[in-house]
Amino acid sequence: MNKEVIDLDKFLHDHPSQPRTKNEKQAVINRLKRIEGQVRGIQKMVEDDRYCIDILVQISAIQSALKNVGFNITERHINHCVRDAIKQGEGKETIEELMSVLKQFSK
Repeated sequence: MNKEVIDLDKFLHDHPSQPRTKNEKQAVINRLKRIEGQVRGIQKMVEDDRYCIDILVQISAIQSALKNVGFNITERHINHCVRDAIKQGEGKETIEELMSVLKQFSK
């Protein structure tokens, strides 16, 4: 199986145009910690030889939770970073960057 390797470094920036608030950060961190706990739960299910369908249901729940975190971060990015870039005349590049990431996100 030939998987495409993604160079994430080209998407890394020093900081967002508008830093996240303490509450925004905590909300995302809390969601990710819940997802982390779900992943550990699946590991335990495998160790305990749980029914495959039960494991698959939990995997689906994790995928959905991660997509929701991604949508939340995408929405914030559009409302702050993309909007600011457009105001500064850098909208085309920023939108191209976002579209490139969204194509990866939707695979």
